Amino acid sequence: MTHHHHRGSQPLRGRWSSRLGFIMAAAGSAVGLGNIWKFPYVTGMHGGGAFVLFYLFCIALIGIPLMVAEMIIGRHTRKGPVGAFKRLKGGVWELVGWLGVCAGFVILSYYSVVAGWTVDYLWLSLRGTFSQQHAQQVPHLFTGLLASDLSQLFWQALFMLATVLIVIGGVKKGLERANRILMPVLFLILVGLAGFGLFSAGGSQALQFLFSPDWSKLDPPAMLEALGHAFFSLSLGMGAILTYGSYADEEISIPKVAVTVSAMDTLVALLSGLAIFPIVFTYGMAPAAGPGLVFKTLPILFSQMPGGSVIAVLFFLLLVFAALTSAISLLEVVVAYYCDERKWDRRRATVVMGLVIFAIGVPSALSNNLLKDWQVIGERNVLDSVDFVATNYLLPLGGLLITLFAGWVLTPAVAKAELTKGTAIGWFYPLWRFLIRYVSPVLVALVLLNKVGLF
Repeated sequence: MTHHHHRGSQPLRGRWSSRLGFIMAAAGSAVGLGNIWKFPYVTGMHGGGAFVLFYLFCIALIGIPLMVAEMIIGRHTRKGPVGAFKRLKGGVWELVGWLGVCAGFVILSYYSVVAGWTVDYLWLSLRGTFSQQHAQQVPHLFTGLLASDLSQLFWQALFMLATVLIVIGGVKKGLERANRILMPVLFLILVGLAGFGLFSAGGSQALQFLFSPDWSKLDPPAMLEALGHAFFSLSLGMGAILTYGSYADEEISIPKVAVTVSAMDTLVALLSGLAIFPIVFTYGMAPAAGPGLVFKTLPILFSQMPGGSVIAVLFFLLLVFAALTSAISLLEVVVAYYCDERKWDRRRATVVMGLVIFAIGVPSALSNNLLKDWQVIGERNVLDSVDFVATNYLLPLGGLLITLFAGWVLTPAVAKAELTKGTAIGWFYPLWRFLIRYVSPVLVALVLLNKVGLF
């Protein structure tokens, strides 16, 4: 058996079977709880339309250029984040890769807990729990779940098990197959729910709220929130897209894939708003209900509306799918490191790291019960603190360093070659180079400085 070693192709390393496989996987990584759970309530808190438009602006100026940068670095080196930076420059830059692996580790540890809540709610909705209760009792279901250490650990373990089983399957049989099934189903459910929402009583009010901008509401905190959310939403800054890019074929056009994935991600966020806000307005709830919107507010409405039990099942199935497609990309970043750099086989890397990440996530699962008196950062409990550090520091810092690397360190010839493969859009490269050097880093630095409290 002979292996042909030409540049960038290694035996044993997976590849996506097609451009569509790559798009579905990258979209799966990007589309997560951030789009469906976080985007609607953040939009609600910052007054709607103006926030949405500014968010779209951030996706275009930071999201797409950074996604392109990660894909270029991944495909050029054919390695995960640590190996990629080691190969391109080494030294201090290797830390950027490490930052990515750490972020994947840390985020998945608490992401699996929140994902566990969605699985619990799917189970509750399948049993028809919401419809059997009075509206006043429904929020107590969430309080009850948070107060129970065992049920949270059970759902967290179940979710991690599903994630591990998919990632063990490898690039084609695991990641790609899962995304090819889950993403279209997710999309169909969401379109159905948004359609239902638009034809309900609160539909026109929701449209107005989401798409007619009131610029007075767009203050600097709202702008920075939009900027930070653009990052989190596209799953940038931790090397997940970089790792997925390292499995992409040479003839795929990176600009086209990045734009397609960003558009799909944004569409999902907007559709989620169109699915959620009509229900909120129909029943006269406050759109600024905060993080509890999905777990406290919506189930009350599901308990009251006609066909609510069916809609509840679809909605929580959607959340579970979105969480799963992102979780597998988080675990893949960690697994790719052990496979590429430590030469572990995939099964060992996935099982061992899955267990370690589960263990690290246990304090997050206990943060609302056994450890509820632990306040780590300010008034925040363990889970909120870990989320705070990851979302506000690890991802933007990773993103800032990757934009600086792609704009100022990476050889222009390499970037240009990767960007022009498989595409005829000649003007994309100079535009990208301008954005990645002068625009994206400045905007990301603003977010970071604001988070650190210097601005």
